[in-house]
Amino acid sequence: MNEGSENALAGELLAVTRALKAHRLNVGTSGNTSVRCGDGFLITPSGLLPERAVDMVWMGMDGACVGELAPSSEWRIHRDIYASVSGAGAIVHAHPPFATALACQRVDIPPFHYMIALFGGSSVRCAAYATFGTEALSKNVLAALAGRNACLLANHGMVAYGRDPAHALAQSIELEALCEQYWRACQPEPPVLLSEEEMADAMERFRHYGARKFGL
Repeated sequence: MNEGSENALAGELLAVTRALKAHRLNVGTSGNTSVRCGDGFLITPSGLLPERAVDMVWMGMDGACVGELAPSSEWRIHRDIYASVSGAGAIVHAHPPFATALACQRVDIPPFHYMIALFGGSSVRCAAYATFGTEALSKNVLAALAGRNACLLANHGMVAYGRDPAHALAQSIELEALCEQYWRACQPEPPVLLSEEEMADAMERFRHYGARKFGL
């Protein structure tokens, strides 16, 4: 990949990082984002709110990195998702209020709303707890993402991936909205869940969701 393309991707990543803060999905230096880049990926730096596209750190799939800044402590999650999911073009890991609140209860989000199907199945799973930045956490995330494109992280936050940075951002915003709706729906009493048949129908419809033309 040439330098111009890499700079463009870094710019997209910076825009997503700023958008996450604007949408209150991240506060301060929490969370991290990345985008697939050549035979590796660009990721936000560790403990630093990036202000320029050049602040992004390029990493190879072997864990080697280029640049003066250290990569996010959660780089293993990003690397392992890219290695396991060919369709993952960008990843967002964030600590949004409602997603994190549910993650602290270590609960999966059940099919209380048909939009759950947007994330690939009839639920959004919560990955088992492990210390941040560890290989154990990365393995737990991969397990929770099996057949899904987003999950919660117990006592931590959430992860979502998409085909590009803008798509990953959109997925993250949608997930936080659903987390807020589920949280609020649970306040009077647990919501009525959709049946397996109803969710199967919604999942089938999502196969063509967002197609440019009908029938594609």
